[in-house]
Amino acid sequence: MARKLLLSLIVAAGTFASVASAGEDNIQLKEGPGREIVETRCVACHSLDYIEMNSPILDRKGWEASVGKMVRIMGARIDESEVQTIVDYLTTQYGK
Repeated sequence: MARKLLLSLIVAAGTFASVASAGEDNIQLKEGPGREIVETRCVACHSLDYIEMNSPILDRKGWEASVGKMVRIMGARIDESEVQTIVDYLTTQYGK
């Protein structure tokens, strides 16, 4: 039973990883300080089109809340020292 569960989790993780990276080659974030950190940290959990999709509605407070939620609730592996750089980049390049 445990082997079946483990196998199911491995298959699901592989499926999620391939879905999350589908079409990533087409997404090119805008140049700017912090872009590499955003690309590295954010794409670990979701596609980069999430950033473009939310840009018309998120200002600095919105991006702060979004990044905070990713860290606190979703468990994103973002070091506390990187949070401000990520928020600054998202606000400057993709803020409302």
